[in-house]
Amino acid sequence: MPLYEHVFLARQDISAQQVDGLLQSFRSILEERGGSIGKTEYWGLKSLAYRIKKNRKAHYTLMNIDAPPDAVAELERQMRLSTDIIRLLTVRVDEHETGPSPMMRRADRDEREGRGDRGDRDRDGRRGGRRDFRDRDRDREHGPREARSDVEVEGANTTEGEEDS
Repeated sequence: MPLYEHVFLARQDISAQQVDGLLQSFRSILEERGGSIGKTEYWGLKSLAYRIKKNRKAHYTLMNIDAPPDAVAELERQMRLSTDIIRLLTVRVDEHETGPSPMMRRADRDEREGRGDRGDRDRDGRRGGRRDFRDRDRDREHGPREARSDVEVEGANTTEGEEDS
């Protein structure tokens, strides 16, 4: 049987337990038609790049499917009818990955290394956080620029006792 990787996005206002319930119902649809689900990964509630059906976030879930094409077509049909599913994508693959998907590896890396490690270094690799644009002037040899005296400033011709009328 052909192998597929299937990712679906569920609405943001359902819980992770409800997503798991959806996954079990989709599993039963495939098993009734002679297919099986190998590995499933819940990637979590993530922000979307753009709004989809008035949702700014979605629950992402990956399924590795081993099923005939008609079973996958029925699965996709049932997902399109569901109001909880906002997007789905099925891709035929030659073989399934044995380890965690790239999304799960990325999450592990973020937890291990800590997020924002690069934010405490400036462009030269020195510690100390981000530099303010005013630091640029202080670092120059000649210091900050001074006002040029050859440019006339409006109102500069008045003396101290006079007011502009």
